[in-house]
Amino acid sequence: MADERDYYEVLGVEKGASDDEIKKAFKKQARKYHPDLHPDDKECEEKFKELNKAYDVLSDSEKRQRYDQFGHAGVDPNYGGGGNPFTGGFSGGFGFDDLGDLFGSFFGGGRSRRSNANAPRRGQDINVNVNLSFMEACEGKKHDIKINRMEKCPDCNGTGSADGSSQATCPDCNGMGAVKVSQRTPFGMISSSKTCPKCNGKGTVNTNPCKKCSGTARVRVSKTINVDIPAGIDDSQTLRVGGQGDSGLNGGPSGDLNVMISVRPHPIFERHGSDIHCEIPITYSQAVLGDEITVPTIDGHVKYNIAEGTQTGTVFRLRGKGVRKIRRTDRGDQYVKVNIEVPKNLTKKQKELLKDFAASMEENGNEHYQKRKSFFQKMKDALS
Repeated sequence: MADERDYYEVLGVEKGASDDEIKKAFKKQARKYHPDLHPDDKECEEKFKELNKAYDVLSDSEKRQRYDQFGHAGVDPNYGGGGNPFTGGFSGGFGFDDLGDLFGSFFGGGRSRRSNANAPRRGQDINVNVNLSFMEACEGKKHDIKINRMEKCPDCNGTGSADGSSQATCPDCNGMGAVKVSQRTPFGMISSSKTCPKCNGKGTVNTNPCKKCSGTARVRVSKTINVDIPAGIDDSQTLRVGGQGDSGLNGGPSGDLNVMISVRPHPIFERHGSDIHCEIPITYSQAVLGDEITVPTIDGHVKYNIAEGTQTGTVFRLRGKGVRKIRRTDRGDQYVKVNIEVPKNLTKKQKELLKDFAASMEENGNEHYQKRKSFFQKMKDALS
């Protein structure tokens, strides 16, 4: 644990960073080191695991608070032999339990801060980042995700004992889970209690620990989880797969697998919610005379008739050609913006034809150019 880097340094954010800043930093780094982009690169794989571990802590307000106060010891369940890292004493002699009992003595009783070490504990969530192409996000896909998670030890069936029953009453606390200590204070000697350091508050000790899990009741296992990513998933959304995180302790439920989605941009399409937007260039003659053009959609090409006199920047809608809404049958629309491309590198003959065309248009004044006519009229009115 001493070799672990600071989690804020791992994500590249300041200690006071907001939740949004932490999330954005994680997504940026995860995209950089994602194993899918660097197959067989062990260094990137380790960096990606480090990023997930840092994000798991800093994205959880309770874990982040403990980390900010106690560092890695505050979020490591194995710290101090698997017990609560906050029940040990400080170098000055007072632990949390000591202070709670001490203040209780001053003010008439008080309540114990000690938690039941044998109570069921939920397993931790596992966060992973999955990169999808634009079309994969639109259509959905089944995706295999490789994770390392804590599971109940198969050798001892999660008891932590080699024979499944080698639990004895703790000799230090006689099964109470706490020991009495005396503290010298300005008010005299004060008797208080603290969590038993030998059994970590359980009241029992393991006399024959399981060799496979070293008495911790869980082992780390590599698993491949097949996740059904629904059609319509969008960038930055998170898909929760219940019960696929770390297994719980003392009969507690397993955590969840949180799949954070990153969608790569498309060269033609842009997505806004369930709608798709794209731009298509058309020629001057197509805009003037009208024409049937080919429009790309996520379902393939469709034909669309451009009306005569279509102006640049005109947007038309293709109903139902957008993205399917998650876990629904209806879809968004596709919006297509047409831009008139001005021709370049004209030949001498083409330029002459164009001049003849322009001269014929001038014969009728500005009747063919309504916007131009309106502009000059406004300019005239403003200067008169």
